[in-house]
Amino acid sequence: MYKRLMYFVHDVLHTPVEKASPVKCLVYSQYWLTHTIAHKNSFIYIFRLQKRFHLCNVTKSRLCDDPILSVNRQEETKRVIKPAVHAKNIRSEEPAEEVEVGANPVQVEVGEFDEAIEVVEDAAENPCLNHRCKKGKVCEVDDTNTPMCVCQDPSSCPAAEGEFEHICGNDNKTYDSSCHFFATKCALEGTKKGHKLHLDYIGSCKLIEPCLDNELTEFPLRMRDWLKNVLVTLYARDEDNNLLTEKQKLRVKKIYENEKRLEAGDHSLDLLARDFQKNYNMYIFPVHWQFGQLDQHPADGYLTHSELAPLRAPLIPMEHCTTRFFEECDADKDKYIALEEWAACFGIKEQDVDKDLVI
Repeated sequence: MYKRLMYFVHDVLHTPVEKASPVKCLVYSQYWLTHTIAHKNSFIYIFRLQKRFHLCNVTKSRLCDDPILSVNRQEETKRVIKPAVHAKNIRSEEPAEEVEVGANPVQVEVGEFDEAIEVVEDAAENPCLNHRCKKGKVCEVDDTNTPMCVCQDPSSCPAAEGEFEHICGNDNKTYDSSCHFFATKCALEGTKKGHKLHLDYIGSCKLIEPCLDNELTEFPLRMRDWLKNVLVTLYARDEDNNLLTEKQKLRVKKIYENEKRLEAGDHSLDLLARDFQKNYNMYIFPVHWQFGQLDQHPADGYLTHSELAPLRAPLIPMEHCTTRFFEECDADKDKYIALEEWAACFGIKEQDVDKDLVI
């Protein structure tokens, strides 16, 4: 996995900008940010890839929407024979659609950098321009020029640019892309099979090794440290880019300027555990912050399977304890992870859980 990751990084860092597909470039960058949980010794490469964000035309330098899960991939909809506009506000058990700017650190916004040619049309001539459809459906007009959403034909989906676009469903079947997956799911709408079909993780389906008890205890050590490092990195490069809100900056500034802060690097699990005990207060806000980035649809203080998807879907192929970790975070087994349950999973004491920190 590490060797394959290095191929990703080499491709991103050495592909000429004029030849690099914005979507491909950002997807690779997103993968690298995700992989730093499992390979924290490579965290320093984030800084090199951050430069590529700008070379890939990420003018706002903001981390948010996942290029694979994103409904902002308008090139997928505009290449359909009839006008198509994907939805941005779908609920239930499908992956969260539109995450606001500054959301999940493993996601990258690509909506502004579509490769499709923009065609200026009047809404009266094309009612589909203002008609949104959920993922898996496209907009068409009937004989009276009334827009309606119909299931997209999987064959109309753009061909996948590579394996990094593959999606593994919980039916253990690999789909060429998220477009193919959701089009297939739409065709099964109303059936028992369709109701149970969900996106499991990003990448081709493969054997996921069972998560052992001792491995489960290691997962939050790495992820907790990673969350802190991501926030510090965002703060360090957040001048006029609005990567963090003013309230978030005030919180992260204290961590950033603390001389006792453990720098990102290849640290042993023992060192990570000792640092958490010694500098416990540095980890309280990062844990709350990540909860807030996920709790978006709706922002009600509980994480659903859909809201977790932008974080868990890219992680599962790299961290085989991801699924078990989030399952056990749901202590009362009600299929929702409350802030208190989330904090407990990362070792945050009950008295330090504060909803006001979810900013």
